[in-house]
Amino acid sequence: MKSWSGYECAMRQPRENNSVKEIIIPKEKAVFWMDGNGRWHNADGPFRHPKLIRYFNSAINWDSNGFFVSQDLGDRHEKVYFRCAETALFAMEASIKTGIELLLNTRQRIPLDCQKLCVKNDRLFMHYKEILVKFTDRCMMQLSAYIEEIDDAYYFRFNETRCRIALS
Repeated sequence: MKSWSGYECAMRQPRENNSVKEIIIPKEKAVFWMDGNGRWHNADGPFRHPKLIRYFNSAINWDSNGFFVSQDLGDRHEKVYFRCAETALFAMEASIKTGIELLLNTRQRIPLDCQKLCVKNDRLFMHYKEILVKFTDRCMMQLSAYIEEIDDAYYFRFNETRCRIALS
């Protein structure tokens, strides 16, 4: 597999208990980024190949330095931080049964926690661990029947639970 960057980058000492070198590429040198709707881009425009998009989405992770994608390349591990708008995690669809489960762009499934919902710039988000998950239009349509407005406040109602949605 090819490296995600042809740029000069920081090389760290081998990780503990193995001889794999870790290559860290800062977001300022990354040749790709994610827009506010969860689309990957490079200098030639938005990514078009579904397999490549799925590969990048499944490689998303985060730490105290921000969002990154990583891959193992035999004798080295490459970690590339990238730019994104508010977040790199997007709720793509909702599975509604006895509870509500969200499918993220990373293919991870997480439960919807209505107490952690918030509205920011007219978009719905949910706090998950220490980051935000942004809801896509498709996911919002699936959940629209559970959102109500009362006296200029928004609420999420599911089964017997009703939570006020915070405004950010």
